[in-house]
Amino acid sequence: MTEKTPLALGTEDIRKLLMRYAIPAIIAMTAASLYNMMDSIFIGHGVGPLAIAGLAITFPFINLAAAFGSLVGVGASTLVSVKMGQKDLKSAEAVLGNVLLLNITIGLLFMAVCLIFLEPILYFFGASEDTLPYARDYMKVILYGNLITHIYMGLNEVMRASGYPQRAMAATLFAVAINGVLNALFIFVFDMGIRGAALGTICAQFLALLGVLVHFISRKSYIRFQRGIFHVKWHIVWSMLAIGLSPFLMNICSCLVVMLVNNGLKTHGGDMYIGAYGIINRVVFLFIMIVMGFNQGMQPIAGYNFGARQSGRVIQILKYTILCGTTVTTLGFLICQIFPRTIIRFFTTDEGLIGLAEHGMRLILLMLPVIGFQMVSTSFFQSIGMAGKAIFLSLTRQLIFLVPCLFILPHYWGPDGVWGSFPVADALSTITTGLMLGWQMKKFKRGAIGEELL
Repeated sequence: MTEKTPLALGTEDIRKLLMRYAIPAIIAMTAASLYNMMDSIFIGHGVGPLAIAGLAITFPFINLAAAFGSLVGVGASTLVSVKMGQKDLKSAEAVLGNVLLLNITIGLLFMAVCLIFLEPILYFFGASEDTLPYARDYMKVILYGNLITHIYMGLNEVMRASGYPQRAMAATLFAVAINGVLNALFIFVFDMGIRGAALGTICAQFLALLGVLVHFISRKSYIRFQRGIFHVKWHIVWSMLAIGLSPFLMNICSCLVVMLVNNGLKTHGGDMYIGAYGIINRVVFLFIMIVMGFNQGMQPIAGYNFGARQSGRVIQILKYTILCGTTVTTLGFLICQIFPRTIIRFFTTDEGLIGLAEHGMRLILLMLPVIGFQMVSTSFFQSIGMAGKAIFLSLTRQLIFLVPCLFILPHYWGPDGVWGSFPVADALSTITTGLMLGWQMKKFKRGAIGEELL
């Protein structure tokens, strides 16, 4: 299948399709992870270890911005895939128009509210007097460019889901490359400190957005900007928001979790513990993003075949993606347990920070191998439009299990209670996911797929 024949999603071999869609997504998602890691690496070596802690304070903010981006982008990409499976291209283009309108509205509102209450929010997320200046300088630049980020993320999701995974990948790779160059330039040449890293990120996303806009203007694109699609259609808006609610809540929960982790570490350890968590978060994020790449490859295939009522192909793509995702997280576990100090030295040369990050990494990642299964299963329900099930599974690990652990365990074991909360929640959520997925597969095998179409 080429990018110009997305209808082959319903006929071509599942493994070939997954690799064709997943490999560009994996490259793009890995690049996006490196995108974030570069900020930490440049800041760690160019500004200092305390600046890494300041950057870690911004992680809940970044998750919050990503939550609103995914609320629109993920819901839209799922709708586009399903509508294409139903051969309804007019509706798919209406989704595209509404994506742009929603991203502009949400992006502007988010920027305005957060800039007004920036310092109180950062203190709430765990900032101290020492780390606040770094976190504030970074987030001001990021928020001023928030509209660019939202539009870029939303349209790139739709481009990938509409049959152009290579172009979506190319846009992300371009942004990563430009970000690396600009980070080095702004931090080491122009001595802009942590603000330079933020400015490099926004400038890179702006240039990548221009390329995505050109794609949707082109008459050669499968779906594109046309007259009449830039009107709010509430049934499309509500469908997008309902489907996107799962990743939205997942990111909101991530925001809450990082806030609790930061505050727990600040109370029981100090700013350097927060810096250690910032490093661990960036490393884990690399493997998580690879799994998300497989999920993005699965999404249009599962969505299309679900729309076409081909239950056998829906089950097949799920099984193969679970195998791939679990392999990735298992390899990540082995690498991080065997070579933790080598990995951490990429971010800092401070021996105290290295020691804290190594200990935390070993504990946090104890259950990493099972995360691949949990992530793929949650994304699967989201991909076929079963928003309620996806939302529930999104909440189990981060809200239902992890948050109580973060409230309780640090009071008994200090920082180790924070680190140990993660594997406990991972184990419990994986058991829950297995039970729900098993029930759904039995239902599909009975031929009930047609009853749950969007």
